[in-house]
Amino acid sequence: MTDVLINIIGSANLALMRILISNDDGIYSPGIAVLEKSLKGSGEITVVAPAQERSTAGHSLTLHKPLRIEEVNEGHYAINGTPADCIWLGIRKILNGKKPDVVFSGINQGGNLGYDIHYSGTVAAAREACLLGIPAVAISLAIFGERKGAHYETAARFAAKLLHEMSSYAEKNKIAFGKIFPFGVFLNANIPNLPESEIKGVKVAKMGHRIYSEGIIEKVDPRGKPYYWIGGEYQGFKDIDESDCKIIDEGYISLTPLQVNSTDPNFYETLLKWDLK
Repeated sequence: MTDVLINIIGSANLALMRILISNDDGIYSPGIAVLEKSLKGSGEITVVAPAQERSTAGHSLTLHKPLRIEEVNEGHYAINGTPADCIWLGIRKILNGKKPDVVFSGINQGGNLGYDIHYSGTVAAAREACLLGIPAVAISLAIFGERKGAHYETAARFAAKLLHEMSSYAEKNKIAFGKIFPFGVFLNANIPNLPESEIKGVKVAKMGHRIYSEGIIEKVDPRGKPYYWIGGEYQGFKDIDESDCKIIDEGYISLTPLQVNSTDPNFYETLLKWDLK
């Protein structure tokens, strides 16, 4: 793998950057701390994350209860809401409307691959920033099952490399950093849970399709009322060329461009021919 330990402190573009970091695992998660450490020296960092774990919160905003901001320590804020709330309040209140140059969401404890992105709070935080026209990246460590021995440093070093590459691309093409992605597009990066020396490389990926069992666990509470646990067991993925699932399985980092516009262009044309009057 290309060396991702790059000295980014001296970059003229990065030195003036305003960086916002968030996640869905909570303000005290190990992944967010390692991510922040890897980006130090790249600019002014503000961390705004949920006060507790909000995994699979999806892209939801809290509209029916009050939100509170707690300054955990200088530059670090916890919010009793969702990851999207953190971006919303982080920019409009904590940063007083001053948009960050870039948003990184992660490092998530587990992969955000295939259709799982629709449930992911980590991806939602990046998507919320994207809706505001800010370059955004979701970073996830593809841990399966046991979380001990997580190689967060591998993912963090890739995040630093990616930020450097984004800045270099803007410089090389003489465009503003905020314009390096098309509007409505953000990046979803997944890193195999391996030491950096064992990573085979980086591949641009398409969204794949993970497969889960459909089982529901039904129990009865002490009062005799039934309750349910949802969330099936992981059973593999569909064999789709260049998919994020397949690329991760082969030991490569997957980097997928996602878009917020979900309109299907082909069926749109078909619907125009329907007699819907």
